[in-house]
Amino acid sequence: MPAGHAPFSPAGTSPSRLLAAQNAERRAARVAPFAWDARLAAGASAYARHLAATGTFRHSDGRARAGSGENLWMGTAGAFSAEEMIGDWASERRWFVRGTFPKISRTGRWSDVGHYTQLVWRTTTRVGCGVARGNGRDVLVCRYAPAGNIDGRRVL
Repeated sequence: MPAGHAPFSPAGTSPSRLLAAQNAERRAARVAPFAWDARLAAGASAYARHLAATGTFRHSDGRARAGSGENLWMGTAGAFSAEEMIGDWASERRWFVRGTFPKISRTGRWSDVGHYTQLVWRTTTRVGCGVARGNGRDVLVCRYAPAGNIDGRRVL
């Protein structure tokens, strides 16, 4: 288990599993694995608790997270494993085309692949995640540093 992790409540969503699932995607894309970042995890956990408690689902203010990238996921409480949560983001790979951001999607909308591209962004090296449960939902927040999805930069 990564050192310095924040506590997780929903079963099956340990930091080790969340990290392994994301690093599997990075390995498939032939990019270096993420290292777990306890500070990113603490911020992600706090924000996941906020989203779960309020029933809202929107990205945090970028200034509040010191410019780190952020992926969000929400689903029925207890119904999804860490691998399924991360797999939802990874499934966007089917629309991804190599190129310069934001021209990286077969659909013409970068938002259709934005979770996936943050997962495999070559210059992102650290991740920290938090999962919380509330209002019948599990909420996953992962934060990435340095952030990906930067205009004018190649994804891979």
